Amino acid sequence: MAARSAPSCHLRLEWVYGYRGHQCRNNLYYTAAKEIVYFVAGVGVVYSPREHRQKFYRGHSDDIISLALHPERVLVATGQVGKEPYICVWDSYTVQTISVLKDVHTHGIACLAFDLDGQRLVSVGLDSKNTVCVWDWKKGKMLSMAPGHTDRIFDISWDLYQPNKLVSCGVKHIKFWSLCGNALTPKRGVFGKTGDLQTILCLACAKDELTYSGALNGDIYVWKGINLIRTIQGAHTAGIFSMNACEEGFATGGRDGCIRLWDLTFKPITVIDLRETDQGYKGLSVRSVCWRGDHILVGTQDSEIFEIVVHERNKPFLIMQGHCEGELWALAVHPTKPLAVTGSDDRSVRIWSLVDHALIARCNMEEPIRCAAVNADGIHLALGMKDGSFTVLRVRDMTEVVHIKDRKEAIHELKYSPDGTYLAVGCNDSSVDIYGVAQRYKKVGECVGSLSFITHLDWSSDSRYLQTNDGNGKRLLYRMPGGKEVTSKEEIKGVHWASWTCVSGLEVNGIWPKYSDINDINSVDGNYVGQVLVTADDYGVVKLFRYPCLRKGAKFKKYIGHSAHVTNVRWSHDYQWVISIGGADHSVFQWRFIPERKLKDTLHIAPQESLADSNSDESDSDLSDVPELDSEIEQETQLTYRRQVYKEDLPQLKEQCKEKQKSSTSKRRERAPGNSIRLHFVHGYRGYDCRSNLFYTQIGEIVYHVAAVGVIYNRQQNTQRFYLGHDDDILCLAVHPLKDYVATGQVGRDPSIHVWDTETIKPLSILKGSHQYGVCAVDFSADGKRLASVGIDDSHTVVLWDWKKGEKLSIARGSKDKIFVVKINPYVPDKLITAGIKHMRFWRRAGGGLIGRKGSIGTLGRNDTMMCAVYGWTQEMAFSGTSTGDVCIWRDVFLVKTVKAHDGPVFSMHALEKGFVTGGKDGIVALWDDSFERCLKTYAIKRAALAPGSKGLLLEDNPSIRAISLGHGHILVGTKNGEILEVDKSGPITLLVQGHMEGEVWGLATHPYLPICATVSDDKTLRIWDLSPSHCMLAVRKLKKGGRCCCFSPDGKALAVGLSDGSFLMANADTLEDLVSFHHRRDTISDIRFSPGSGKYLAVASHDSFIDIYSVMSSKRVGICKGATSYITHIDWDIRGKLLQVNTGAKEQLFFEAPRGKKQIIPSVEVEKIVWASWTGVLGLCCEGIWPVIGEVTDVTASCLTNDKMILATGDDLGFVKLFRFPTKGKFGNFKRYVAHSTHVTNVRWTYDDSMLVTLGGTDMSLMVWTNEMEGYREKRLCDSEESDTDSEEDGGYDSDVTRENEISYTIRALSTNIRPMFGIKPHLQQKEPSIDERQGVVRGSRPPVSRAPPQPEKLQTNNVGKKKRPIEDLVLELVFGYRGRDCRNNVHYLNDGDDIIYHTASVGILHNVATGTQSFYQEHNDDILCLTVNQHPKFINIVATGQVGDSADMSATAPSVHIWDAVNKQTLSILRCCHSKGVCSVSFSATGKLLLSVGLDPEHTITVWRWQEGDKIANRAGHNQRIFVAEFRPDSDTQFVSVGVKHVKFWTLAGRALLSKKGLLSTLDNVRMQTMLAVAFGANNLTFTGTISGDVCVWKDHILCRIVARAHNGPVFAMYTTLRDGLIVTGGKERPSKEGGAVKLWDQELRRCRAFRLETGQLTDCVRSVCRGKGKLLVGTRNAEIIEIGEKNAACNILVNGHVDGPIWGLATHPSSDFFLSAAEDGTVRLWDIADKKMLNKVNLGHAARTVCYSPEGDMVAIGMKNGEFIILLVSSLKIWGKKRDRRCAIHDIRFSPDSRYLAVGSSENSVDFYDLTLGPTLNRISYCKDIPSFVIQMDFSADSRYLQVSTGCYKRHVYEVPSGKHLLDQAAIDRITWATWTSILGDEVMGIWSRHADKADVNCACVSHSGISLVTGDDFGMVKLFDFPCPEKFAKHKRFFGHSPHVTNIRFTSGDRHVVSAGGDDCRLVTFSAQEKEQTVLLVIKRCNINSSTTSVYELS
Repeated sequence: MAARSAPSCHLRLEWVYGYRGHQCRNNLYYTAAKEIVYFVAGVGVVYSPREHRQKFYRGHSDDIISLALHPERVLVATGQVGKEPYICVWDSYTVQTISVLKDVHTHGIACLAFDLDGQRLVSVGLDSKNTVCVWDWKKGKMLSMAPGHTDRIFDISWDLYQPNKLVSCGVKHIKFWSLCGNALTPKRGVFGKTGDLQTILCLACAKDELTYSGALNGDIYVWKGINLIRTIQGAHTAGIFSMNACEEGFATGGRDGCIRLWDLTFKPITVIDLRETDQGYKGLSVRSVCWRGDHILVGTQDSEIFEIVVHERNKPFLIMQGHCEGELWALAVHPTKPLAVTGSDDRSVRIWSLVDHALIARCNMEEPIRCAAVNADGIHLALGMKDGSFTVLRVRDMTEVVHIKDRKEAIHELKYSPDGTYLAVGCNDSSVDIYGVAQRYKKVGECVGSLSFITHLDWSSDSRYLQTNDGNGKRLLYRMPGGKEVTSKEEIKGVHWASWTCVSGLEVNGIWPKYSDINDINSVDGNYVGQVLVTADDYGVVKLFRYPCLRKGAKFKKYIGHSAHVTNVRWSHDYQWVISIGGADHSVFQWRFIPERKLKDTLHIAPQESLADSNSDESDSDLSDVPELDSEIEQETQLTYRRQVYKEDLPQLKEQCKEKQKSSTSKRRERAPGNSIRLHFVHGYRGYDCRSNLFYTQIGEIVYHVAAVGVIYNRQQNTQRFYLGHDDDILCLAVHPLKDYVATGQVGRDPSIHVWDTETIKPLSILKGSHQYGVCAVDFSADGKRLASVGIDDSHTVVLWDWKKGEKLSIARGSKDKIFVVKINPYVPDKLITAGIKHMRFWRRAGGGLIGRKGSIGTLGRNDTMMCAVYGWTQEMAFSGTSTGDVCIWRDVFLVKTVKAHDGPVFSMHALEKGFVTGGKDGIVALWDDSFERCLKTYAIKRAALAPGSKGLLLEDNPSIRAISLGHGHILVGTKNGEILEVDKSGPITLLVQGHMEGEVWGLATHPYLPICATVSDDKTLRIWDLSPSHCMLAVRKLKKGGRCCCFSPDGKALAVGLSDGSFLMANADTLEDLVSFHHRRDTISDIRFSPGSGKYLAVASHDSFIDIYSVMSSKRVGICKGATSYITHIDWDIRGKLLQVNTGAKEQLFFEAPRGKKQIIPSVEVEKIVWASWTGVLGLCCEGIWPVIGEVTDVTASCLTNDKMILATGDDLGFVKLFRFPTKGKFGNFKRYVAHSTHVTNVRWTYDDSMLVTLGGTDMSLMVWTNEMEGYREKRLCDSEESDTDSEEDGGYDSDVTRENEISYTIRALSTNIRPMFGIKPHLQQKEPSIDERQGVVRGSRPPVSRAPPQPEKLQTNNVGKKKRPIEDLVLELVFGYRGRDCRNNVHYLNDGDDIIYHTASVGILHNVATGTQSFYQEHNDDILCLTVNQHPKFINIVATGQVGDSADMSATAPSVHIWDAVNKQTLSILRCCHSKGVCSVSFSATGKLLLSVGLDPEHTITVWRWQEGDKIANRAGHNQRIFVAEFRPDSDTQFVSVGVKHVKFWTLAGRALLSKKGLLSTLDNVRMQTMLAVAFGANNLTFTGTISGDVCVWKDHILCRIVARAHNGPVFAMYTTLRDGLIVTGGKERPSKEGGAVKLWDQELRRCRAFRLETGQLTDCVRSVCRGKGKLLVGTRNAEIIEIGEKNAACNILVNGHVDGPIWGLATHPSSDFFLSAAEDGTVRLWDIADKKMLNKVNLGHAARTVCYSPEGDMVAIGMKNGEFIILLVSSLKIWGKKRDRRCAIHDIRFSPDSRYLAVGSSENSVDFYDLTLGPTLNRISYCKDIPSFVIQMDFSADSRYLQVSTGCYKRHVYEVPSGKHLLDQAAIDRITWATWTSILGDEVMGIWSRHADKADVNCACVSHSGISLVTGDDFGMVKLFDFPCPEKFAKHKRFFGHSPHVTNIRFTSGDRHVVSAGGDDCRLVTFSAQEKEQTVLLVIKRCNINSSTTSVYELS
């Protein structure tokens, strides 16, 4: 049965015909060696025209679709399609992979480009967002990614003249990208009026920010910056597909078949029309062009490659051609010559020479061709067509012989009979026609047995039979030529076939996998001579099988290269080659066949390197020649480490159970106990399924692992220290070459690897995120910098890490079967080996991937399972131990020899300086010389050799050895039985540690008066352990069955043991000899107990629900307790020995009376009164609280009460040991919990004096001893426990400011909605009545210059200053009044030694000079800034980080981001796009200034740590389920930081790329509850101070609360600041000013003494939101938007910045003649501002919210409209009220003086405008009002003559009324003639152009025309200020935009003389406008205007 092994011959790819021109472009280049690189199907091809030779790169697993050449022109990057596509960077010279980039894109990689120096690579994906990704390709690391565009991107390029800039183009867009930090930010190209918006297909960058791009219509678009500046029209007549830049200029190629050359300034040089050349044809389309010197390479749509020499341009040289469109199915080989014929859907038939590798003939047919055949003498060529006809040609001149059409469906297969008489033609209509060749192809027969389309035909050698296959997979035989079906088996057997191309039939059974009925093999061809069979399938694989192969699932060799379907495959006539053709990739592959005999000469053919495995193991036939798996290994491969519930799932499970918990916690929960326990000693070592996990450390201690604990054992002192960072089983351990660090890998859903220090036992780095389920092998590199790990997921992923940085360097799929070991090459850290089941693989790193080669066994050995491996004394040598006891010796990837080393598997080997040591299942340790020639010495592990100092007993001789390590003159040995032994070189063996063997451990009992305990386990042993300092196993006894429980008698003399077969025995506790045994039950005995006192009775509980009571004296059964419905789990006696308490599996708590066993019903009240001798049950009221919130998923399996009845210890299924106070009444009691066991804790027991707790781990087989530390005794030692999981149910305190900040929800600008409740149709959508002018054909706003009509009056009265009127060209931000204090904190800082302060408001960062008041701005944020911090490190002076609002975290431009910038020159240094959806609420720099911490507002409140300069995200983790307010690095650390928030404070450590957190522990102080924490500061010696909502400050030492500074403030402590130079701390809170207290306090370093400062603001309460301390000064930011500087010596306050407290600011008025303006806001104040002095001059408190304000024309009076309907008139000089009136109940929206100062118009939201005559004095009686206003009034303007008033209303309608009558004016012509005094209306035809297309939800809120009457500014809901020309009647007018506000600009005005524009804002976060509670940040922007001469052209941004 030879088919069980793969054939020993081999195929080698020799030539590929074709080039991928369809759907790809720019994929053809010259390399530095003048070779040509391109791709076809899944193969990269390097073609040398000089030698006519091809080299192949085969690292891809699917179609390649993109290619880029490195600037040095040796390296090539290619990208493929597929579900998980990757990019390969490879060397075109050696065709070896250099780097693999993966795990980011999906669907495929559409474009690639290298940057100028070739360090970075950009790629574009084919996913729906067309993701753009930038890579550091050498490291395989992604630097940045962003969504590219909503439509396809066709080309991308780096700008080679500007660093960090890229350009991409595609469907209807071009984008200019800049890369900063990790953020890729696009700007769309502006087509403007210069060219049409259209699809851009290719581009090239040039100097001076110029970009040239080729468009779909054949024009070339030239861009400068982001603007289109000119087009070169008609460059080509159709789309330009390719553009190539070189030193001389640019070459373009298009769909019109032309190549154009241009010089460097894009002036045309020449044009070459390929269609006109001798090789040309109609429809030739250029897809790729490359120009180097005088050669031009051209690739066409039809898969041709031309080379053109410029001076002979009309003679292009055809280098390569292939089939093009449609599918390629037809393939035939010439019977006598080395020729192959192919025919395709492109209607061409081509003949190829296999010797010359060239096309020698081509002929075009009328129809698509589907099959071909050449007759036996090679004269006729028959072609079957898709339309059902077939044609016969003469081969020599391709002339037609005959054309016959008998069928309507496609002809899929035809074949000539071997004697040449017949042609059989198989059609898709399921018939085969037979034609006679000599009779000019007359039809002579027909075969009609098939029910489906015909797929394959074969003739017998004598031409008398024909076999067919059809689409159903049926095989039928016919007699020829008549076509009668043959059914007799005998007759069938005798037929000899001339060829075998059928896919079904006995001879080819083996090509099909077992148990599969899929139909995916397209073609087969048998080589009778070489006895091999070649197949082609739908997955792009060509396979080689032995022939015949009869049994399903035969072994094969596989070859990849084709991308998808391989449609046909044939041997050449002399069997030298195999030809395969690809359906969709149109390619023809020619493989050279290398028979067995030649293989030996070509041993240098190493196994092919590829990411897919080429020497397949996928066959599943019975492996008879592979030895039986060793039982131990078999057991191990069947172990599964999957868990139902992983510890990682607990937080989510808890969240789900939250509701349940809330409902039940009405009762006050019991506090956690004061006692705690500390792990003291662990008996056990994990040897049964782990290997090589035992080492010496530097100082000679021993490190190993058991359960979830890393153990460091000191053999001199017999003590252990523990690493407890893991939370589940550790499966592997490796030690650093310096022996001071250890790496351990664990089980988990996302399992982690911890690297920790054996000295301090602190984690140095935690590696996560690349494995699933668990990590089964780890290894350090020889330099100690790298770590390799293997996972236990299905593909056993192999990962290479830089562990210190926590970075994943490379990753690859390892193998389908289990991998046992990974080793890094000590000489070349880029190489490694893995070994496992039938697997030995040699890997090398390539960027982000690993490339594996299988070990080549050759003839030497079998494909064995490898159990261990090490490297030898050179980098080529490796050694592996097999499951059969051999050691294999490898050189490079070849097996050189094998040496028999052990009986049974070799489990462990260790390399020494001069040799090796091995250990095996036979229990022998062998020492070898350095080449495994001789065995120098062996040690047998035997009981006889045990030395006297042993800490225990060896259970059996020659235990299986699982780990060996050497050092300190000894050999350290770990066994499968869980023993650790030390072998002295001279022979004696010392046993150091031991535990139970494999099998669960359940039985545990502690001695009544000695520190010993007994355990019994499924490993059929009973053991006695000494718990005193000698820590050893005192005695062991083998049992006939496994045991589940045991118990000492009260006098300690007897030991009862319950076994799993239903029997139990009593043994002498000293000698362990049997006293008596009983066998009364069939099921497991689950608990066994002596009655207290004299131990008169013994109660025995079993799994068949009974409890038997025996009298100990008479050894008789005296009673049976019946009545339990399920198995018994626990039993306990009462103190009198009269009553039994029983727990069952059905969660029943039952009581029985002893000795008879009568069932008793006892009310729960009484149960508490009974005194129990012991308590080990888990049910009942007394321990209700021990059941966790997630009780459904986990069981509490065991408990034990201390003898003083105070503390209950429990063990559960998740491996937690917990301590509760007893009794634990009420649900979900508080506890302390400890993790050390991995899964089920099966039993817990206190010792007789409560000094120790002993716990058993079920599956981890470990016995752990914990010491009990009483309350009060506790040393100042780190507490290992974690507090209870459930959050305390007390609320964390209440404060309105905190609540508001916590509940605020931020919206990005783009989603803002309107601030006024407008209704109706927007102006730009309304249908207009044509005006009279328009009816007469005059267009508004463009009056004829000469008109007979009287001149039209001015639209607006202008105060011409006598100068020529010039429009305003630009606005520049000059002043901002306001500071964001209401919901942000710690956001005001000193810079430059206190000369400047920095803060933020809206989306602007502000640098404010304290002395002059001048401001400068950082305006790169595109949305509101929420947090700000300053880098304190002297190296990074003036560096500021600000975080902003954003929407989802998709890395697009609206994603939340952090900007790091230089405060002085406002340069952006880095932008970090974060995964914090919603926004970034806190940022902090580390001590060195290199790291930045950011916290998000997303539901998880994620915390991220960045290397901000590189834009590299180091670590990211969910912070807390409730809001985090602040997170800050410790000022002396780069790894420690603290986060505070709602009811939480966490202490974080950065370890590598992982974040570890500890909750703050409160339990050390009495009656403290966790409050909401608001601020944090730091002191020396790891002290941390947190400010709380109640005004206390908590002081923490490490993570433990050590004291509370009570009432540091009377209200919440919102801000704290640590001064770095002297350690003093500033706090700021919310207080009422009083004599002694103040809202700001300065404290000493330990917060013991303080000095208070008062803020003299005149507010009722001061609420401080930000504090900072400079030299002798304190800087304070308040909730009331003031920034105040306080002198430390004199406590004098100086207010630097003022602002409105609450917004929106609706009212705004500018003084008629000077640079003052007034603002009125919802905070009830009107404030007067002076622009020149940059400050607030005055403010008036009105007591009610103000809505509008207006100056009288002379500036002597001010009118103020209020929200309650009242209005007030003040005299400016004295600020006295001149008059006030309230005629309306709703808000006054606008108020206006008439230009003649006579009338006052008051517009309100009651749809009314009232007129008052001011000449009648301050009584203010209404004289009339305007009627029928359709909606509320927004703005009003008087006409210049005071006779008319225009009113804009809330339904988008503008009305004009007469003054003072209030009559509605309807005559449009009259309205057009009015000249207005002011224009603030947003409605009207004159301002139609201000409404933008995008305003579906958002509105324009305000407008103002300049005093000169020709410019117009508007403010809108998006927060933009826009500048237009006035009037602007056309829709969507041109404008400029200015950012600075948050969403909603509420009002805007020009100051007198048009010198400034003032705008007011208020972003009120999605509150419905009529509610008045939540007011928002108020910003007043003063924008200075710059007059630029009108001659300079301005670049408008188009909206």
